[in-house]
Amino acid sequence: MRYVLLPVRDDSPGAEPGPAEREEIIARWGRFNEMLAARGAGRGGHELASSGIATTVRKTAGEVVVTDGPYAEAVEQIGGYVTIEAASMDEAIEFAEACPSAVVEIRPVPDRG
Repeated sequence: MRYVLLPVRDDSPGAEPGPAEREEIIARWGRFNEMLAARGAGRGGHELASSGIATTVRKTAGEVVVTDGPYAEAVEQIGGYVTIEAASMDEAIEFAEACPSAVVEIRPVPDRG
């Protein structure tokens, strides 16, 4: 079954890592992606830009409202996504545990045929 791992990051002001820490984060993500590839589970993914530059489009009662910023007013935001193939939720959890992010949301991708 296909799952999406949604790593969460701290988007609060000043939370951006310095150059050395950024290099280490990139290296950890590289090792994680290599592990997924070795297990035949990786299906792609990407980092997302900071939520501070997001745009939200809301459609209610026939009206469209476009606002700057994320939908949720929170410090923790989705920082990217990784699509995986896993035999079960238990295996998806195993992959999430290996993910460099301290918090990872897992969502199954429905098979709509």
